[in-house]
Amino acid sequence: MAPDRAGRSARWFSALGSWDVLVVVLLALVVVVASVTVEGFASARFWGFLLLDVVPILLIALPMTLVVITGEIDLSVASVLGLASAVLGQLWLTGLPLPLILPLVVLLGALLGAVNGLFIAGFGLPSLAVTIGTLALYRGLAYVVLGDRAVADFPIGWTGNAIAPLPGTTVPWVVLVLAALTVGFGVLLHATPIGRGLYAMGNNEQAARFSGIAVARTKFWLYVLTGAVAALAGVFWTMRYASARADNGSGLELSVVAAVLLGGVSIFGGRGTLLGVLAGVLLLMTLRSALQLADVPADTLTVVTGTLLIVSVVGPNAAAMLRARLRRRRPLPPRSAPTPVAGAEGA
Repeated sequence: MAPDRAGRSARWFSALGSWDVLVVVLLALVVVVASVTVEGFASARFWGFLLLDVVPILLIALPMTLVVITGEIDLSVASVLGLASAVLGQLWLTGLPLPLILPLVVLLGALLGAVNGLFIAGFGLPSLAVTIGTLALYRGLAYVVLGDRAVADFPIGWTGNAIAPLPGTTVPWVVLVLAALTVGFGVLLHATPIGRGLYAMGNNEQAARFSGIAVARTKFWLYVLTGAVAALAGVFWTMRYASARADNGSGLELSVVAAVLLGGVSIFGGRGTLLGVLAGVLLLMTLRSALQLADVPADTLTVVTGTLLIVSVVGPNAAAMLRARLRRRRPLPPRSAPTPVAGAEGA
């Protein structure tokens, strides 16, 4: 009986060693502590604003998760958001209607992502170097398009609907759209051959190529998807704040990458879950919002984000080492006595 109890204890501690579980536990701890110590944190109004802050981060984190699982990265997403916002504002000034502008802006984001994909997947250049370059390029183009101006005369129906809550609640209706997208990305990653191929690419790209996976083509379309979603986040950002500016979303790429890695996605690729990323986004944004509500300076918030980014790189490896140690300590099943061979006594 004792070995069974020891085995169950080892499995229980192994589950606690899972990084996803640790992030969820830490999220619950932050919520409990902040509810007690920060005035206004537990109010429904605060959580409505918090969910609006979560939307652009999680929206971009969905395709970013797929990119990082393949062993790549995209640091240009915030600049794509800013350029999309600037183009939206400029097109609105020319008199085009918003129903026509919005798909054009998303198409622009897809084209910007295709540029990244062409250099990375087509020419084989490192994604870190390419997207650092396009981070600066796209942000510069945003200032070329709109300069230092801010376009703010959008129809109240559009800006109001962007932040409108569900009837009788403070939960923004856009959260339902985000939830549906999260489920869709989760199914794609965890329940389809495409998702299995992404993990294979992250674990061993050469082996994935030999097994028939179109590595370059897959990476190219991942960057197209990431660009389109980042532009969609730019549309939401513009409508939420009722302001199209070239500097919209500046620095957002740090929060997105930190949330993805904090959720347990390996920076080297091949490991991570979308559930962990969801928990990572909620943890990062809940902690930042609680500190803002407590009047913590903005510089400190940046330090917190950077610290969480470091923890997100070191933590999953430490959790994996803990699980390996627990497995080694798990007691082996007792050996059964050998069955006597018939006639052995007379041999």
